[in-house]
Amino acid sequence: MRKLLLAAFASLLFSSILSAQPADPIFTAERIRAHVTFLADDLLEGRDTGSRGHEIAARYVASQFEAFGLKPGSIDGTWYQHVTFQQTSRGPDKGSITISGPAGETRFLHAGDVMVGMNANEPKVDLSAPLVFVGYGLEDKRFLLDDFQGLDVKGKIVVTLRGFPKGLPSEEGAHLAATKARLAERHGAVGKLTIGTLQSEKARPWAKYVELANDPDFDWVGPDGRVNQEAPGIRARGALHGPAAEAVFAGGTRDLRAIRKEADKPRGVPRGFALKTRVKIQVESRGQRLSSPNVIGVVPGSDPTLAAQYVILSAHLDHLAMKAASQSDPNADLINNGALDNAAGVATMLEVARAAAAAPVKPKRSILFLASTAEEKGLLGADYFARHPTVPITEIVGDVDLDMPLLLYPFTDVVAFGADHSSFGKLVAQAVAPMNIKLSPDPMPEQGVFTRSDHYMFVKQGVPAVFLVTGFANGGEKAWREFLQGTYHSPKDDLAQKIDWDSAARFAEANYRITRAMADGERPLWIEGDYFGDTFAPNSPRAAREK
Repeated sequence: MRKLLLAAFASLLFSSILSAQPADPIFTAERIRAHVTFLADDLLEGRDTGSRGHEIAARYVASQFEAFGLKPGSIDGTWYQHVTFQQTSRGPDKGSITISGPAGETRFLHAGDVMVGMNANEPKVDLSAPLVFVGYGLEDKRFLLDDFQGLDVKGKIVVTLRGFPKGLPSEEGAHLAATKARLAERHGAVGKLTIGTLQSEKARPWAKYVELANDPDFDWVGPDGRVNQEAPGIRARGALHGPAAEAVFAGGTRDLRAIRKEADKPRGVPRGFALKTRVKIQVESRGQRLSSPNVIGVVPGSDPTLAAQYVILSAHLDHLAMKAASQSDPNADLINNGALDNAAGVATMLEVARAAAAAPVKPKRSILFLASTAEEKGLLGADYFARHPTVPITEIVGDVDLDMPLLLYPFTDVVAFGADHSSFGKLVAQAVAPMNIKLSPDPMPEQGVFTRSDHYMFVKQGVPAVFLVTGFANGGEKAWREFLQGTYHSPKDDLAQKIDWDSAARFAEANYRITRAMADGERPLWIEGDYFGDTFAPNSPRAAREK
């Protein structure tokens, strides 16, 4: 009898394990570690956009998709959406800004007290025009902003303050700050110069900008062969610092010191005025075309109606080029491996793809997995996909973006940046609750993170989206602060870090639960009265705002 009971118990246990595995996928530390170990290997030399290392990484992701049983997601039936980019580098004349007016004429060279932008569609810029100060250079009825009111900027170069007024919501403010060139163009300006505020210079000192002064620019190229530009009518751009910033206000009705003091107050919005100075902006550049792919795989949905709708799980595959060799330290590590930024995000996406494809009960909606390129160049791969999607944009119900999950501690909460804008927040919270994981609010609102990763490109096309990372609880805040201050975008982001692989497996499971909840449940909706929903999807259905 005892043997029969043991045999029956063993049979029951074995059958229960078999039945539990597909319904509740097992995520292991070893699988995540294997993906990250390959993608962050020195052989790939940082996975820079257009590099051989990135091409190797793209083929790795495609091979994993194929092994898992996904379907190719590109229009041409392959795994790759090839994106053409233009890399614009400085020519012999790296750039200068000459300021003339009541105090005389002074020429400032690029990477000193001025930074001169390049124009991808105009290799040789030589533009001279009068200046108009336009405050922050913003317009928005909801926030009562109208910085161009009463100002004539047609054919002129506008001077704007960096960022947005103190007290403005950080995510909305960050979005508005990104619209300045288009607004200036709409009012007839031909150039734009930026000056830091007291607040912005504390957040990012001028020296940090100078470090990147001679890096090439990247933009994607459209089907017409023209380089995509947000405001092609703005022929010249630049930034001013120190003596150059003060010089443009010479003879003006207000000086820079007074303007910065006003801007440093809550909701301080200095009014614009015509300046007594003019500038000549000169720069030469040369362009080189290159190609780099987005990698796309699809798990088809099972519901006859909902299968035509798509949930997107995205993670950027690219990272940074190798650092230049240092004469002072010839043995320095030069490879930006990007283990956490963002091999970890891609590894998480791959494990969710594996689990979704293997599930005996297939998702109702289709799930599209996107390993995007050129995120580090300005969210360009995701922008290209969102504007040239391989499935109808109206059928994309939502995007969850995985970018730099900090897998250095046993996390107990996650942050879904942007969750407050749509019903995504409630969905994420409910999906991870069985794992005893809580959804926490944005712990860094001053950073405007919502507009700084790939998901934002879907938001701009009217698609609800969130950016998901590990949270600040249980030691997370200390880990995040230390990583951002010393490891972020440096060769230290490699496999020598004490990565908590068990937490990595837990993060993958959490994302699987979230993805399946999106695929099988109600379609995420913008919250009634939400700024981003009203701006980018004014006619879409709304979810009620919870009281």
